[in-house]
Amino acid sequence: MTPMAAPSPRPTLRERKKLKTRVAIRKAACRLVAEQGYEATTVEQIAAAAEVSPSTVARYFPVKEDILLSDDQSELLVARLRARPAGEPPLDSLRAVLLDAVAASFAGDPREAVLRARFVVEIPAVRARLTETAAETGRMLSGAVAERTGRAPDDLEVRVFTAAVLGAMREATLHWAERGGRLGDLIPLLDRAVDVLQTGLTLRSPAEAEPGTGSGTEADESGTAPTAPAPDTAPGSATSGPARP
Repeated sequence: MTPMAAPSPRPTLRERKKLKTRVAIRKAACRLVAEQGYEATTVEQIAAAAEVSPSTVARYFPVKEDILLSDDQSELLVARLRARPAGEPPLDSLRAVLLDAVAASFAGDPREAVLRARFVVEIPAVRARLTETAAETGRMLSGAVAERTGRAPDDLEVRVFTAAVLGAMREATLHWAERGGRLGDLIPLLDRAVDVLQTGLTLRSPAEAEPGTGSGTEADESGTAPTAPAPDTAPGSATSGPARP
């Protein structure tokens, strides 16, 4: 019988208070930005709405844009990637870790998560900050991918592989948010974006798609379409290495 995993330790009172403060700041910021716009919303206003001081806001979120983005989970993502089964194709491992993280981000307050995604689309400063933080996340994940594939940490193929997966998922998220951000649509779109990489970046017109498969560029109104089946041997498989974010 497989032993049960030990339960996670209960957060301390201090940790619970910090989380409560963080959530209050983020909720206040999302409400104010939605009501009056990003440029018109000041840190002082956010602090007053969250009933904390401006210095507290700055301590939790050194950059204003960070309040409207998801928390940095780079270290957690790296740990989960390292824990994936040995011999699993690199693309499968990274896909699973990133999709699990996205699903978890919607578990708490899905409406707020949708609103934050809308801010990324509508506010250039927030989108620029996302690009900046994603680059750092990609660097850390590249190190874990290199470990799992026996490559050097600065290997070009590893960097391209990781950046491609993260970039595909970022574009899928923007595509989803630009079209209304329906809750059930994001994970399938992210999965579909990674499939584009797995099939070798081959695009076909709808006329070239096989009848009844729904492949090619065809999509329904939500932007979600069935994915094309992956070939037997794809870049980034266990045999070919990570040449397929």
